[in-house]
Amino acid sequence: MNTFSLPKKGEYSAYFDTYISKVPDANFTDLILQQVKDLKELFQSKGQEWSEKPYAEGKWTPKEVLGHMIDTERIMTFRALCFARGEKNSLPGFDQDPYVLNARFGQVPVELLLEDFEAQRKALLTLISTLNESVIDNVGTANGNPITPRALFWIIPGHFTHHFRIFKERY
Repeated sequence: MNTFSLPKKGEYSAYFDTYISKVPDANFTDLILQQVKDLKELFQSKGQEWSEKPYAEGKWTPKEVLGHMIDTERIMTFRALCFARGEKNSLPGFDQDPYVLNARFGQVPVELLLEDFEAQRKALLTLISTLNESVIDNVGTANGNPITPRALFWIIPGHFTHHFRIFKERY
């Protein structure tokens, strides 16, 4: 399975409209790979100093935002894998702030974070390519809300778009 359509309302909680509404109904694989390219180009064009400076006091640095994006994609991918495999147990939510704080992304070279982001995206695509199309609409529960693997997969590029716009507008 290499392409699949956007999820329909009801496959995810209204909270995720914020992300899914930002995603075009495009070829998923092409979109995922283009986002890797766009992110690498942005970071390479800005330099090391830019990646370590928040746009305001109390905000994350670009490196911390990138680390947050990687963590979130891993969690969404894990949830999708669980539900595609038929998991019936509810999966927990996560609080992004302690994740970023405990990760200490500021101490990680930006090149390694970009490599990690690309590796996560490749892992996402290889996982999707192994799935039978019949399982992407399985319904599971995460953070107390029903959601499908299809929705989780599409949240990933929408979450990226959300943060990429912030990079361009505020940093």
